[in-house]
Amino acid sequence: MNSLWLRGILVACLACALPMQASVAAAPTSPADPDKVLRFVFVAPETGFDPAVTRDLYSQLVNQSVFETLYAYDYLARPAKLMPSAAESLPEVSADGMTYTIHLKKGIYFADDPVFNGKKRELTMADFVYSYKRLFDPQLASPQTWLLEGKVVGLDEVAAQAKKTGHFDYDANVPGFELLDRYTLRIHLKQPDFNLGMILAHQPTSAVAREVIEKYRDAQGTVMGHPVGTGPYILSQWVRGSRMVLTANPDYRGYIWDFKASEPGDDAIVAKMKGKRMPQIGRVEISVMVEDQSRLLAFEGDEVDITELQGPLAPQVMIDGKLKPEFVKKGVQLSRIVDPEISYFYWNMQDPVLGGFSKEKIALRRAISMAHNVREEIKVVWNDEAIPLEYPIPPGVVGYDANYKSSIQYEPEVANALLDKFGYKIGADGYRTQPNGQPLTVRYSARADSNGQQQSEMWKKTYDSIHIRMVGDLKTFPDLLKAEKECQLQTRTAPWIADYPDGDNFMQLFYGPNVGQNNNGCFKMPEYDKLYAASQKLPPGPERDLLYHKMTRLLEVYAPIRIGYARYRNMIAQPRVIGYKKHPVMPTEWMYFDIEKRK
Repeated sequence: MNSLWLRGILVACLACALPMQASVAAAPTSPADPDKVLRFVFVAPETGFDPAVTRDLYSQLVNQSVFETLYAYDYLARPAKLMPSAAESLPEVSADGMTYTIHLKKGIYFADDPVFNGKKRELTMADFVYSYKRLFDPQLASPQTWLLEGKVVGLDEVAAQAKKTGHFDYDANVPGFELLDRYTLRIHLKQPDFNLGMILAHQPTSAVAREVIEKYRDAQGTVMGHPVGTGPYILSQWVRGSRMVLTANPDYRGYIWDFKASEPGDDAIVAKMKGKRMPQIGRVEISVMVEDQSRLLAFEGDEVDITELQGPLAPQVMIDGKLKPEFVKKGVQLSRIVDPEISYFYWNMQDPVLGGFSKEKIALRRAISMAHNVREEIKVVWNDEAIPLEYPIPPGVVGYDANYKSSIQYEPEVANALLDKFGYKIGADGYRTQPNGQPLTVRYSARADSNGQQQSEMWKKTYDSIHIRMVGDLKTFPDLLKAEKECQLQTRTAPWIADYPDGDNFMQLFYGPNVGQNNNGCFKMPEYDKLYAASQKLPPGPERDLLYHKMTRLLEVYAPIRIGYARYRNMIAQPRVIGYKKHPVMPTEWMYFDIEKRK
């Protein structure tokens, strides 16, 4: 059964990938026009550009432009479909799902850099193996180890030895990475993994050159400010937290645009783009604008070509999910999707006030969960630009269950009664104390921007409704991520957008071994971990769904988290932008669309 499922998926994906695969060789050098300039905006600062350690969405937009993975996604296909990128074709998968054979395209070269001493440096499968090993180097403390952890034969053992010695041996043999020749890699797995192709399309698995890392690495072994890849763009300017400029990689091989329409509106994109040599855009100028109104003013002043309308901005530009007539008249374009994401609320399970599995701590977290009005947050903070969720897997992702009903609902009266029952007494000041009589204060962390301020105010209202004192803690986005990884935040609203469009990518958020990586609430529960490990051995289907349901009920009973919502992503583009459509999984798309030259 598993073998048939795999073959079906691979045949479907191969059909969507063949046009790209057949046409790549048609363009030996980049066709990008340096006079075609795209001006783009980040709503939060980047952190750096080493694929092995990058965790934030905004840095990944740059990484996807500079580096390449073996696989990518069809630009127009919905639902998302895997296709070859640096790989020659989709993987050859054994009947038992435990062996993947992958062939690399020949003639792919890294961008020129002094480290290569004036010689062309060809990409080989050894570069991918080196890059995968970096995810396990304890010096890097990569937040992406989970992608291959426990999967590849011999890889965990090399990592364990590195933890003992303090040195990762990159030359050590890993039996699970069998290099058949310079362009062929056979991966041997410890157990079936039906998502490996999608994992190898995720930016942390991008290929880096060992010479670059060894030349430019910092004390932690990372290269955050000197990315050198084989992708369509080069990072030519970087002012940290302010401005980035990407210029076309002159040696990028390019491709012929030949994607197929999948949804209404796609035919117009195909008519404008079909047959073009890509990429067309020669320069991408990225500005960081944290304040919402600044982004909209820059767009209206024609200083920006594409920007995102987060909640506070949407009512100024849209009505009923569509552009207002005055923007339509100007030729502004809207690409609108429900992101394959969950925004969820977590409580740090290692925190002495909120964490732990004692009855009173479980009661505290459940009460807070029941006291929060998710629909009101959507209305107030996001201007109705989100949909409430009951399940940890969002729409558009394999494993989503539209009929699932959570046992945690908005019931503030029950929440107060629960706290009363478990000894959280209300004092003379109107606020509760802990059952041992100690003060009870919760520190809610959020981004230091208008959205973060509104979220903090919403949660203050929630905590006040159950007589718990709350203090706000606004931090920059990079500082939030750093503290979160180290389990230093007490509670936060954490957004997670799909790395790959499968439920596994969301259920792993609460897997114990992923603490310090993606398990933001630092939740460790043997029963959950056992169910998750079992789910990884199964293909999508009723048997895996049953395990996901059991895992979700555990999250509701012990309340380390509460599921919140999935936000709409509203991207607006100037009339000069040609063929743009927001992709649900790929961070960015500027190598797939075109723009007119500015007059």
